[in-house]
Amino acid sequence: MGKKTTIYDIAEKLNITAATVSRALNGNSKISEKTRKLVNDTAKEMNYEQNKLALALKSGKSFNVGVIVPRIDTNFFASVIRGIEDELHPNGYHVIICQTHDQENLEIENINSLLNAQVDGILMSISNSKLETNQHFQKLLKKGVPLIFFDRKKDIAGVSSVTIDDFKGAYEATQHLIDQGCKRIAHYSSNRDILIFKNRYLGYKQAIIDNGLEFDETLVIETISKIIEGRKITKQLLAMKNPPDAIFSVSDFTALGAIEEIKAHGLKIPEDISVVGFSNEPFTRFMELSISSVDQSPIEMGRISAQVFLEEANNSKKIKSEKQVVLSPELIIRDSSLKSKVLVDN
Repeated sequence: MGKKTTIYDIAEKLNITAATVSRALNGNSKISEKTRKLVNDTAKEMNYEQNKLALALKSGKSFNVGVIVPRIDTNFFASVIRGIEDELHPNGYHVIICQTHDQENLEIENINSLLNAQVDGILMSISNSKLETNQHFQKLLKKGVPLIFFDRKKDIAGVSSVTIDDFKGAYEATQHLIDQGCKRIAHYSSNRDILIFKNRYLGYKQAIIDNGLEFDETLVIETISKIIEGRKITKQLLAMKNPPDAIFSVSDFTALGAIEEIKAHGLKIPEDISVVGFSNEPFTRFMELSISSVDQSPIEMGRISAQVFLEEANNSKKIKSEKQVVLSPELIIRDSSLKSKVLVDN
C-alpha cells in the first residue's frame, strides 16, 4: 500500500505552510481564491483525502444524519428517504437509515445507536406503538441533537415536524365516497394513539356527520397495514346483516386486501362496494382495477424535513426553533371508487 498524501506533502510541493494548505482545503475566507484553487487542484492531483474523523473532531460535526422509519419496504418511506438525501447530500451530509418495524424497543435502540455514532441530527417517523414515555426523545433534546419528526409525530415542545393535513385527506376521501352515493362507509383505522391515524379517523367521522349520515362505530376497525389483515376484516364486515357499501382505509395495503376479499365474494367494485386507500403506493395505479388513494407528497416531505434540519444545524445562535410544517394532501380518484362513467386517472 502506497504512502498517503498529507497536507505537509502538498505544502512542500507548493512551497507554502501546512497551515495555509489546511485553511485552503477547509475554505477559509482569509485565503485568496487563487491560493484555494491552487491547493485544491494540487490535492486532487496528488490523490489527497481529508481525514474525516479529524475534521469531525475539529468542527464538532460528523456530517452524518440518522433517519428512522417504521420500514423501508414501502414506496412512501423510500420516497421520503430519497427526498431527505436529495437535500442533504449537496450539503455534505451522509444518511444512516434505521428501521423500527413498529417496535418501540427497536426505536429506542436505534436512537441510542445513532447517538453513539455521533450523528448531527435525527429525522424520524415514530413507531406504531402505544408507548407513552418520551424519555428517549428527551435524551436527544438534552444532548442538543436536532430531532425532526415527519409523517408520524408526537407533540413535544422544541421538536419540529413535517406532516400532511391528515384530517383534510380523510375528510375529502370520505366526502368523495358520499358523493358517489355511498351511505354506509367502513373505516379501516390504525393505532389512534398516533396522531396521523387519529386525525384520519376524525376527518372520516366529521365527513359522515356533516352529510347527515349515521355514524356507526362498529364500522370503524383498528388493524395493521397488511394485505392479509385487510382481507380478514373485510370478510368479517361482509358477513354482517347490513354490510358497508364503501371502505376508506388508512393504508393502501389493507385497501388492497379488502379488494381481494370483495372479489372473492363475487361482488363488484365499485358498483357493490367502493374502496379508497391512503398513501398512493405505486401499485394503486397499475392494478387491473386501479385504486383511489390519498397522495402524501413523500419526496417533498423528505426535502422539507431535511431543510428544517439544516436550519437548526446551521443556527449559530443555538436558538431552539419549533416548526410545524403541514403539507396539503391530494385525493387521486381511480376505478375502485368512481361509479360515474367519466374516469379521472392520475
